[in-house]
Amino acid sequence: MTFPNIFTTAVSEKVVQRINQLKPDTQPLWGKMTVAQMLAHCNVTYEMTYENQHPRPNFLMKFILKTFVKKAVTGPAPYQRNSQTAPAFLIKDARDFEAERNRLIAYLSKTQQLGENHFDNKESHSFGNLSKDEWNTMFYKHLDHHLGQFGV
Repeated sequence: MTFPNIFTTAVSEKVVQRINQLKPDTQPLWGKMTVAQMLAHCNVTYEMTYENQHPRPNFLMKFILKTFVKKAVTGPAPYQRNSQTAPAFLIKDARDFEAERNRLIAYLSKTQQLGENHFDNKESHSFGNLSKDEWNTMFYKHLDHHLGQFGV
């Protein structure tokens, strides 16, 4: 499966439109996260890309992630509902809906403005160097999965 190109203006704007359909009381179709927690969860991908607030995995953990997790994250198969997530992505505390939504939209805008060539062969936090297509898949697939979880 090929995913829409998150680096293009049209696709990025369509994702933002979906995000803007969410309300603070939007209920999930599956799972336990609130909508604010889901937005915070989605922000972790971008925090790992742009911020230095999550520890990088050591050599052994990075090897395990590249060997066993990378294909699930950057490959074409959609995520399954209620699948396990990495500890850094677990959001257990209450979050501010507006703040998390605004952060996610800002990250999407930055990603789209930087463009796919910025990401081609760029090192990811957990998986080593990724192609622009792998970055696109990772970004788009994760957002699409969780926006679908909340019916948008």
